[in-house]
Amino acid sequence: MNTKKETFRKIAKIEGYSFLILLFIAMPLKYGLGILIATKIVGMIHGALWMGYLYLQYEASNEQKWNIKFNLFTFLMSIIPFGTFYLNTKLKKQEQTI
Repeated sequence: MNTKKETFRKIAKIEGYSFLILLFIAMPLKYGLGILIATKIVGMIHGALWMGYLYLQYEASNEQKWNIKFNLFTFLMSIIPFGTFYLNTKLKKQEQTI
């Protein structure tokens, strides 16, 4: 059975990779080599994934009854590089303790 929390963990991982690609590949291509299209394409993909992340955070929060503090934490992890990977590990540990 695929819960909303599991789906959220998957999108968090994908969104984390897209953020790193944007920061460490697309932006250097734009500002270092003048390839403007890199940030347009990757930025659009990352933006769509981030919106999906926020939606699934909301859905998982309702399913799991997360408090406001944990919801704020999950949001902050989405705007910090490598944050979603830390969040993913934390959610996985949370599953194992239940």
